[in-house]
Amino acid sequence: MNRTNDPNLRSWVEVPENSDFPIQNLPFGVFKTPGLTPRLCTAIGEYVADLQVLSEHGFFDDLGISPKVFAQPCLNDFIALGKAKTSAVRSRLSEILDDDLEEWDASELADYFLHRQDKVQMLLPVKVGDYTDFYSSREHATNVGTMFRGRENALMPNWLHLPVGYHGRASSIVVSGTPVRRPKGQQMPDGADKPVFGPCRLLDFELEMAFVIGKETSLGQSIDIAQAEDYIFGLCLFNDWSARDIQKWEYVPLGPFLGKSFASTVSPWIVTMDALEPFRTEGPKQEPTPLPYLQTKGPGSFDIQLEVEILPEEGEGKVVCRSNFKYLYWNMAQQLAHHTVNGCNIRVGDMMASGTISGPTPDSYGSMLELSWRGAKPISMPDGSERKFIIDGDTVVLHGWCDKDGLRIGFGKASGKVLPAKP
Repeated sequence: MNRTNDPNLRSWVEVPENSDFPIQNLPFGVFKTPGLTPRLCTAIGEYVADLQVLSEHGFFDDLGISPKVFAQPCLNDFIALGKAKTSAVRSRLSEILDDDLEEWDASELADYFLHRQDKVQMLLPVKVGDYTDFYSSREHATNVGTMFRGRENALMPNWLHLPVGYHGRASSIVVSGTPVRRPKGQQMPDGADKPVFGPCRLLDFELEMAFVIGKETSLGQSIDIAQAEDYIFGLCLFNDWSARDIQKWEYVPLGPFLGKSFASTVSPWIVTMDALEPFRTEGPKQEPTPLPYLQTKGPGSFDIQLEVEILPEEGEGKVVCRSNFKYLYWNMAQQLAHHTVNGCNIRVGDMMASGTISGPTPDSYGSMLELSWRGAKPISMPDGSERKFIIDGDTVVLHGWCDKDGLRIGFGKASGKVLPAKP
């Protein structure tokens, strides 16, 4: 077992019970304050730890990493150092924060490098060059297919043979806390004979996770599935907002466009593959057997509990969905192997989203489209109102965490408030 995963580790920084950020997590992000330029950080309890300050005090000198790497507005240059270096930094952070180790103790410098999370601004953690959205939940694909094509034709013929995906819009990926403006576009109302233009009426969330590419390939190079995880730096929460009425009208015969490109919300923390290793698990059994280039050995998924909460502008919120990352039919290694099998090159910071993560029961469906079954089964809110889709003023919050044998590793949250469409 990697020492950093030892459930008995304790930090000299106070970590509240059920915190997403114990010493065994140590995710990476980027923050700023009114008095500081953007720089890299990790999370411990209710604090962020400033990696630039730690570097300036010599804590990483023997690792051969330039202090400039930690003084950047995104994680890309740090990630590009490679897993040997980034894992070494995470291990050193574990030693620095460990209550039992004195060699790298930084507690006397706490006032210089620790900042309360509620006093800093978290930034988009990576500069996303390219973004791909997959469609890897069998339950979600079946539900949506049933609504639009009938249960007999719910899954398209290719779905059980390859991870379906499309290339999305990277420029509209925003960090948690960024408001989302209701999009406008063309829609074809039921019973109409021509389209209308106006604000989206059926605004939806999609409960997803995304992985961040940690190593680039050259054009024409394919990634062998056995090495695929070597190219994955870590994971974050991902809400792929969807305008269902715009999407329905425009997506035939091509793929998603205006119905998806207006915004996607990510959590500010990238949780490393090292931190997630204790929660590795099997995914669903795949039948028929995938083609050889998509065949994996051993557990290829992770037990990550997920939930979605809707918070009205006033009043009490409600958790409307509880799902799990392990429900995905196609795992990350298969997604990446398929993505590159044609020679498509990838770059550090590229983001690959899972697609909506729906589970086997109605309360685990990962979108309002499914939860309300196209509006036929409205969700009751604590204030007596109902939701078929997301209304202006609602804030949608995604949470995710792993929990095993008393050890909790969390992802923070991906939150976005919906603002009215611009006039």
